Amino acid sequence: MKAQPADQAKLLELQDIDVSISRGNTQRANLPERAQLGELESSLALARAETRKTLAELEELRAELSRAENDVELVETRIARDAKRVEESSSVKDVKGLQHELEVLRQRLAVLEEVELEVMERLDEAEKQFSTAQAHAQDVERQMDEVNRSLEAALASSDEELATLRASRDALIHTIPEDLLALYERQRERYGYGASLLRAGMSSASGVKLTESDLQSVRKAAEDDVVLCPDSNAILVRTHESGLS
Repeated sequence: MKAQPADQAKLLELQDIDVSISRGNTQRANLPERAQLGELESSLALARAETRKTLAELEELRAELSRAENDVELVETRIARDAKRVEESSSVKDVKGLQHELEVLRQRLAVLEEVELEVMERLDEAEKQFSTAQAHAQDVERQMDEVNRSLEAALASSDEELATLRASRDALIHTIPEDLLALYERQRERYGYGASLLRAGMSSASGVKLTESDLQSVRKAAEDDVVLCPDSNAILVRTHESGLS
């Protein structure tokens, strides 16, 4: 294939743009915010599970306290009723029986009030645990909102940068002969690099210095011959820096 040296030189600029686009796409896919969001999503799942668990315990204790309060109220009602009957009764035998019952009821009330107090203490602790779990989940959600905003900003910046690079590429490829551009695209797709600068006998794509026999072959080629790098298979672009003279 033949191509003017100036057209071949344009491939180096095109190669730089393609490398920048590839690097930009990689950076876009691996933005640190994505990893942060993954970690925060896991934290949020755990925080929400802890919130549900502590809420269930809280509701169970509230029901238990309600039952304890009802038990106390029932005994207090019976004590008040029996005390009134004692005051109103004229039967010594009945009064004696009621006083015994009152003594039993008051003992029962003391036990129930201890149970009620113990449940209230557990309820107070459960409310603290629920509040802590709920606050933690809300804090993780707030962090996720911040990271999402940061991610959106980074994506917008990346999109803008990539759009500029693609526009530059589109403008450049229209100045390159079709057959040369097609070869560049083919080699880039197959081998990763479409063009390589030969500088001081070294190919920029492979990072390897050409052997003397390869350099001799390159020297023999005409200026408008399209030569491939023997190591990277990219189009070898020759300039005054190539070290061929």
